[in-house]
Amino acid sequence: MIEDVYVIEGVAHGLHFAPENQTDSVHADIGSMEHRRIHTMLSPAHRPEFILDKERWLRGADPDLLASSIFAESWSDFAIYHGVPQFGVFRDGGSPLWVGADMRRRWPNRVALYGPVDPYASDALDEVDRLVEEERVVGIKFYPADLVHGRVQTFHMDDERLLFPIYERARQRGLRSVAVHKAIPLGLFPSHPYRVEDVEVAAAAFPDLTFEVVHGGFAFLEETAMLLGRFPNVVVNLEGTTAYLNNAPRRFAEIIGTLLAQFDAEDRILWATGVSAVHPQPPLEAFWSLEIPEELIQSGCRPLTPEAKRKILGLNAARLLGLDIESLKKSQRKDEFGLDGHLAAPWSGDVAFTPERRP
Repeated sequence: MIEDVYVIEGVAHGLHFAPENQTDSVHADIGSMEHRRIHTMLSPAHRPEFILDKERWLRGADPDLLASSIFAESWSDFAIYHGVPQFGVFRDGGSPLWVGADMRRRWPNRVALYGPVDPYASDALDEVDRLVEEERVVGIKFYPADLVHGRVQTFHMDDERLLFPIYERARQRGLRSVAVHKAIPLGLFPSHPYRVEDVEVAAAAFPDLTFEVVHGGFAFLEETAMLLGRFPNVVVNLEGTTAYLNNAPRRFAEIIGTLLAQFDAEDRILWATGVSAVHPQPPLEAFWSLEIPEELIQSGCRPLTPEAKRKILGLNAARLLGLDIESLKKSQRKDEFGLDGHLAAPWSGDVAFTPERRP
């Protein structure tokens, strides 16, 4: 917590970009590329202790490393683990669900799961059923570009043939959260499926589902703000976008101020860092102390009030998922992360790491 503010990490990933997990020679260097482009460039340049070496970062699919970084080394109290369905590029999708499932098994009052769904899979609807029944997910996660039979394949969220049956199945199974990776292309994929306009038709067609635009505002800011302002069942997840706080805080101030200018927006923005893409603590520290510069307010941005911070950091996600924060606080006092208020050293949860370790 930050003072008395409950913090929910809106996206946690056990990233597994190691060469042995990659399937395609054209994208063979994708892990090294993303270590430079994402982890190194988006981590705080003046705090090298928060930067993992390449080999360790590539093999971040580790429940101990991830749980420590979130619960022992940062102010975060709860995490939503997102599996990633890039099964054409990575054998296990790139952020395998078993990591989050193992975390939830060990810390059941601290972790929820979003299950990865590949809409091109012949059993996509059955997979939604399996994710609900066996994995007990609270949401589903899409990734709009992948390799299918070795070829680049993309989709858009307004595809009535491919996506709408999955939305309907999710509704039938009691799920309400549909998250989609946007704004940040991975590796060599085209950028068009990462735009946000395709969410409009889906949000209008399924008003009782919440469509979560992940990486919202990192790119396509004006389009994202317009989407947020027009559709009450759209939320913006700040994964990746919060990394601007590390090295470009004014840019983040412009993004969050622009989003907040939309009606009711402070109730539909979710905090996230995407750990292990970056360490969660430096962005949290910067966000808690951030104020929107006066010149941005004069240009139309909204101030970031203490109440808005509380909502973004945890209250909004808790409402979305039906979490009882007071009950969670009580139960969390009994586990090893609730012992005192001291933060452990960055990335210190590396317990007997071996690349082959699996459950």
